Amino acid sequence: MLIRIRKIDWMIVLILIGFMGISYLLIQSAIHNNLVYKHTAMDRKMIIFYALGFVVLLGMAFINYRILLKLWILIYVIGIASLALVLKFGKLTNGARSWFELSGSLNFQPAELMKLLLIIAIAGFIGYRKGETLRLGQEILPIGVLVLIPFCLVLIQPDLGNAMIYLVILFGMLWIGNIRYTYVLIGLAIGVGLFFLFLSLFQTYHDPISDFLKEQNKTHWMERIDTFLDKDAVTQKESYHLINSQIAIGSGGLFGDGFKAGNSLQNGRIPYAFSDSVFVVLGEEFGFVGSSALLLLYFLLVYRMILIAIQCNHLSGSLIITGIVSMLVFQIFQNVGMFLGILPITGITLPFISYGGTSLLINMLCIGIVQSIRVHQEQPSTY
Repeated sequence: MLIRIRKIDWMIVLILIGFMGISYLLIQSAIHNNLVYKHTAMDRKMIIFYALGFVVLLGMAFINYRILLKLWILIYVIGIASLALVLKFGKLTNGARSWFELSGSLNFQPAELMKLLLIIAIAGFIGYRKGETLRLGQEILPIGVLVLIPFCLVLIQPDLGNAMIYLVILFGMLWIGNIRYTYVLIGLAIGVGLFFLFLSLFQTYHDPISDFLKEQNKTHWMERIDTFLDKDAVTQKESYHLINSQIAIGSGGLFGDGFKAGNSLQNGRIPYAFSDSVFVVLGEEFGFVGSSALLLLYFLLVYRMILIAIQCNHLSGSLIITGIVSMLVFQIFQNVGMFLGILPITGITLPFISYGGTSLLINMLCIGIVQSIRVHQEQPSTY
């Protein structure tokens, strides 16, 4: 046991403690003048979530991650079943049926858990190749189907943000799994072609699509796409979130307005400042320096995980870490980028910082698996 404790990457643990402090301060600032959320004690609840998260992390670190790989089919089926059930029995929130209401304010989002389950499933599926080139019919296409099923189920909810993360996980793990460059080029060509086809169809049939989404009570999809593609064409109401977020971040300047001094936040002009928009709180109150400090911590976290992947003796471990790194980097880039106006606004939260028990516990479980890979990497494996 003592030897395993010594093998844990304690630098990662210290970084997570830093995230905990930053998250507590930003959530506290976001809710302190909000009449709706002021007495919800979200900041203290986040500390409780973190305490549970560290227990999960350390507990997972001492469990051999290869057990999960042997059960990857069962794990994948459980994930798909949870996504299917939430469409039928889930709680409808902000036009999306993405949550199971467990008790009171305690909710569970299967799409968050599916990200980790998908990483394990892909690693379990192709780990036996031991670095040999992936074949189109035997590995690449079947893995594509594995990802397509949860992608469609989550898109129906609708939750475009998490659905996009599944694709990012797929691309990252296929790359490390040793895919042919010709397949990569073909995939990129298809992706670019589909993107421009979407733009063409969206602009040509803009009004019919808008009318259809209104009938389905999903007008927020249209507003988000319009805000990203043609900012001049949308009304101020439709671009409300983006405009006020950019004003708030810009007003922070180099050093920020100071803790709990965000004028845009106090006036209630930033929706979900404690969750999706928590980076706006950081930018407005701690400025460019504070934002850069957080991004530096993210860089150090990713760097430490990549080192563990490089040092890992087994392909399956490296694949899992690649999937986790791909997931986290995309979430960070998407969350920050959407408030700077360079990416469309989605419901993706800022990892380890935004309020949310499900997201945090899943991320801590991911780090626990990374630690397990480090602790158990010298043991023999069939993967």
